Amino acid sequence: MEEPLVLDTLAEEDIEIFADTAGADPAVLFGAVYRTFSGAVLGYLKARGVDDPEAVTQDVFLAFYPKVGELTGGLQGAKSLLFSIAHARMVDHYRRVERRPDFTPYDPLQDGRSTASAEDHALGHAGGSAAHLLEGLADDHREVLALRIVADLSIEQVAGIMGKSQGAIKQLQRRALQNLKDQTLKRNQADHE
Repeated sequence: MEEPLVLDTLAEEDIEIFADTAGADPAVLFGAVYRTFSGAVLGYLKARGVDDPEAVTQDVFLAFYPKVGELTGGLQGAKSLLFSIAHARMVDHYRRVERRPDFTPYDPLQDGRSTASAEDHALGHAGGSAAHLLEGLADDHREVLALRIVADLSIEQVAGIMGKSQGAIKQLQRRALQNLKDQTLKRNQADHE
């Protein structure tokens, strides 16, 4: 002969609380409902694909708490009320998702809408790099342009580095830029022919 299933004392107490809810302490009723149904509500919300089911479960019980004093129908009434609240929260979740725009991370490498800057465009026609542009210049001209334009140093700083006067640096820079301009014009003419 099989032994009858014995409910643990907590479950028996919960069933007794729900047998007569009239005049019962709302905090005791709420605790019993939470212990009995919180796992089931969480499982329902997870199964329905709610983004943060733990938070929504808390919302369900927070919405349920003010109604505990008016609860009728015992255990089944509490279950019915809880799951109707959970269902409403799930529907609210999907309504919010439908109204919310889809967000995707921005990846500048995948963005085909951008255009190259004027500098990138000019460098692209000349071979793609500042080093390639400077290759056709004399050593002093390359050094002055690299220090003045690429490194963004002042005339005084470049003069100190190169061991020349400030006037000599200004002349070198002017001549280097003129030579660079002439080379670029020649390349552009050759590209268009």
